[in-house]
Amino acid sequence: MSGSNQFDLLRTRRFAPFFATQALGAFNDNAFRQAMIVLIGFHLGLSVEKAGTYAMIAPAIFILPFFLFSASAGQIAEKFEKTRLIRYIKLFEIGAMLLAVYAFHAHQVWLLFVVLFLMGLHSTAFGPIKYAILPQALKSEELVGGNGLVEMGTSIAVLLGMMAGGALMALGDFGTTAASVLVVAIAVAGYLTSRAIPPAPATAPDLKFNYNAAGETVRTMRYIGANRTIFNSVLGISWFWFFGTVFTSQLPAYTQVFLGGGESVLNLTLALFSIGVGVGSLLCERLSGHKVEIGLVPFGSIGMTVFALDLYFARPLPAAVNGLGLGAFLLAPGHWRIVLDLVLIGAFAGLFIVPLFALVQSRSERSELSRVIAGNNILNALFMVLAAGLGLGLTALGFSIPQIFLTVALLNAAVAIYIYTLVPEFLMRFLSWVLVKTLYRIEADGAARVPEEGPALLVCNHVSFMDPLIVMGIVRRPIRFVMYYKIFRIPLLNFIFRTAKAIPIAGAKEDAELLERAFDEVDRALADGELVCIFPEGGLTRDGEIAPFRPGVEHILARRPVPVVPIALRGLWGSVFSRRDSALGRSRLPRRFWSRIGIAFDEPLPAAQASAAVLEAKVRALRGDQA
Repeated sequence: MSGSNQFDLLRTRRFAPFFATQALGAFNDNAFRQAMIVLIGFHLGLSVEKAGTYAMIAPAIFILPFFLFSASAGQIAEKFEKTRLIRYIKLFEIGAMLLAVYAFHAHQVWLLFVVLFLMGLHSTAFGPIKYAILPQALKSEELVGGNGLVEMGTSIAVLLGMMAGGALMALGDFGTTAASVLVVAIAVAGYLTSRAIPPAPATAPDLKFNYNAAGETVRTMRYIGANRTIFNSVLGISWFWFFGTVFTSQLPAYTQVFLGGGESVLNLTLALFSIGVGVGSLLCERLSGHKVEIGLVPFGSIGMTVFALDLYFARPLPAAVNGLGLGAFLLAPGHWRIVLDLVLIGAFAGLFIVPLFALVQSRSERSELSRVIAGNNILNALFMVLAAGLGLGLTALGFSIPQIFLTVALLNAAVAIYIYTLVPEFLMRFLSWVLVKTLYRIEADGAARVPEEGPALLVCNHVSFMDPLIVMGIVRRPIRFVMYYKIFRIPLLNFIFRTAKAIPIAGAKEDAELLERAFDEVDRALADGELVCIFPEGGLTRDGEIAPFRPGVEHILARRPVPVVPIALRGLWGSVFSRRDSALGRSRLPRRFWSRIGIAFDEPLPAAQASAAVLEAKVRALRGDQA
């Protein structure tokens, strides 16, 4: 995958039809909703107060099915073949849009709300399938890129749908017909593209359906809560929707009052945020190296906070002018700073959300993923309601819109700290990602040979203090490292190693008790199905050559026979944190930032064949002459 591009997925049948189907669905949801808003607000002769009341009720009507039916939708997505379900859902969408056509022309507000509820039900049913089908269709190394494309496609489709639905309905007498043709045509197109999606077999065909929606909702939330990492990832995803809902709901008034812009400037601000999310989503694959890199999550949250704060300071007071067109807005002093803030808030939000979705998909049992996504959707809906409530509450307290942005930025920082305190793995991966990306350019060969599940022992040559971080950055699964206790205690790195549950070890002459505890902990980790990585040389190389492997690896395998994966680090001798400088009597200074290094993985060996001598020979052959 090192030379692949995530856009290549758009040329494959296993992804492209699904991508088009979900993007068309997101487009149509928002085209209908925006057309409905314009019709009610401007074409029915309603008072401003009544139109405003309808506008506030509309989001609640759309979100209501998520609370009522998400748990049931998750069960259905597990029990039945997903592609057929998608086609039924798309036929349901066509029916809902035909009803919308009648409601548009008859000016029946109550019927428009019925259709809005039906579209919410459509999204409720499609949601668990949307994210659960990806791990079935994509390879593990394509998961981040696929999620990035889906998030990009969704954000752009939402924007285009809002613009198209509103613009067509605003065309006067012809607008109702134009909007009607659009929503029906898009629904039909979504059904046609769904016909090309390959089969996606049921992941739990024997699941006993629970007709008690409330009871199933509670059970789903309990399941999510049982896995700390998944639960906090779902909380993070829901926080993304909270954060985005506050910002996008305030943009119309912010554009008019604080930017002095008209409708074209509002479209620009919405476009900037959506484009930013799309760009950030696509960058995830490149920055993560085709794997689930949760270190990007703190990076995304930091950027969201920084640029949301800057948006407050960029324009804290109302604009002195009103009704600016697009050109006048872009030429006005200080507005490019606001443009940049909106794009970067969206971009860092994309970096925040994509790894979280990929993490949920990779850490959840395949037979329960749809129900996990359903639980996620329930929490998302709840957080969106809370976001609307926060906006209304702060406005009632006299907060200006920039002050609301400031409040949410500070809340974002507080929530991030809270989540990373609960799950230090996020922050640990972020620190290791920053260190490794700053110091090295890594070429990985054969990382897919590490088992996707079950226990395994990784054995690797030991060249620098950064070796565990490099291995950790390439292997998708969490790893328990066995390391010399003095390296384990290095400042800053100690936080990373402790968070990664590294196992400190010492020689028998140094601390026999610590040595025995280390072997016991390794055995427990392997018994629990974890990956354990050891450096059998017993210390860093002092001359760049591989030292003889010690028999500790044989002791581990005698207690717990598991597959063994030989790993070789290449090109690290002489880089930052190797012992080359100290061996030559020179100060160990950073002389080779962003060094080009390599890491190679061999096929797993059965424990019976994995003696220290055999493993040493394997690692030597893997490394070659690239010390």
